[in-house]
Amino acid sequence: MVLAALDAVGARTRPLVLARDRSFALAGELADLVPRGALTRGTVIGVEGCGATSVGFELAAAVSASGEWVAAIDLDGTVGALAAREAGVALDRFAVVRRVPPARWATVVAALLDGVSMVLVEVPRGVSVGDTRRLVARAREREAILVVRGLDRWHAGTSLTFCAERSEWMGVDEVGYLTTRALRVRVEGRGAASRPGAGDLAFAV
Repeated sequence: MVLAALDAVGARTRPLVLARDRSFALAGELADLVPRGALTRGTVIGVEGCGATSVGFELAAAVSASGEWVAAIDLDGTVGALAAREAGVALDRFAVVRRVPPARWATVVAALLDGVSMVLVEVPRGVSVGDTRRLVARAREREAILVVRGLDRWHAGTSLTFCAERSEWMGVDEVGYLTTRALRVRVEGRGAASRPGAGDLAFAV
């Protein structure tokens, strides 16, 4: 009885979570492509196309800039700290997990969702429908953002999908090196994001 009463008091006095505290503001061109220019906690976001990793880092940069932690599961050993840092990711709040067996992949993702605000993953072959649905529920429950690459193997929906459609190189410095890469990104989603948007992201090289 006493514990129940204390729980009830705690629930009544717990501070409200404001809408702005349940999202991460994006910067630059990405902000113009997403409703309210922010990523909502507890959602699943898809990234695909030739620049999917770059887009994922841009999203991770927004989360780490707010002081939150980001984790990535690197199945192929292709996640580089230099590329993440150049995209604006705070490396002191960025963890990379390597060599995850496919049979343990869903378990590792679920554990990371329990502890960090954003998890970047590539979906391996053989992930079950039940696993994907449980991960969607876990992200929602923990108010974490799950960023998924490999949508052809993901058996659940996404709130937003960023598709990197093409990449162009431009700008030449004094010794003849290209200086900028422009990545064309299309964003599709549900609800307020149901109308597709597209824009160019510029990356210094």
